[in-house]
Amino acid sequence: MAETVIPEPDIALQDTRRESLRGHLAMLLFSALVAGSFSLGSMAAPFVDPAALTTLRFVFAGTLVGVAALATTGIKRSAFAAPWRYLVLGVLLAFYFVLMFEGLKTAAPVSAAAVFTLTPLMAAGFGWLVLRQITTPRMALALAIGAAGAAWVIFRADWNALLNIHIGRGEWIYFWGCAAHAFYAPMVRKLNRGEPAVVFSFGVMVAGALMLALWAWPAIMATDWAGMPAIVWITLAYVSIAASAVTFVLLQYAAMRLPSAKVMAYTYLTPSWVILWEIALGRGVPPLGILAGIAMTITALYLLLEE
Repeated sequence: MAETVIPEPDIALQDTRRESLRGHLAMLLFSALVAGSFSLGSMAAPFVDPAALTTLRFVFAGTLVGVAALATTGIKRSAFAAPWRYLVLGVLLAFYFVLMFEGLKTAAPVSAAAVFTLTPLMAAGFGWLVLRQITTPRMALALAIGAAGAAWVIFRADWNALLNIHIGRGEWIYFWGCAAHAFYAPMVRKLNRGEPAVVFSFGVMVAGALMLALWAWPAIMATDWAGMPAIVWITLAYVSIAASAVTFVLLQYAAMRLPSAKVMAYTYLTPSWVILWEIALGRGVPPLGILAGIAMTITALYLLLEE
């Protein structure tokens, strides 16, 4: 009697799916941490120069990630081959964060969040230009559902607020920052040469800090840091640790495992996380109508999660 041979599962395919799932989980945490910087950033923006604040953010976050890299994977000399790679990525991130705080000086948080939802669509375009990543009809549908759901949450289920959105100077400033953020995702995969996420993030933050320091040095020296209100220091601590050191590593990690459009699609969850942040900060509970928008963003992520 012939022995029945049971084919072994495709181990490589299973590993790929496992790594993809880890990338999704990294971006889920990323979106939750980034949401906090919107609430705190809008409170601190009027008191401090955006370039000066972003420079300190990069310095503090870079120090933390550098220590983490030394304690875990170590930093090999080969990681700093072609250092221009880190300069390119550092400039893109610095550009985004500076324009984010600059835009929040005049743009309403709701309008700024609406601009932020354009990031996944721009990332899909840049993903094709840089890596020839194809946006399938399923991904396009998921991105459209996610964008609609995020917009519904941002405008708190209010059609009048959606129709009366004002696009001013602050919104346009932030738009170009979001374009830089969208371009960053495919460039990580393009420029990475096998370096661990924590080491690559350290290189990016060192380069970004150097570039920002050269540009923002007059503003840094002119700022009365001792006279800053507590919200500035609270914001700086949060954005340096949670919304920089941690999220930079998470973004590098996910970008090496997911297409750019999928990576940036998690920005659709940011408005929902912001709602939770607002509740936690005691700023009231939003109308129940926004639950429909939250459900749409979750549906979009499910479509993206399923291969």
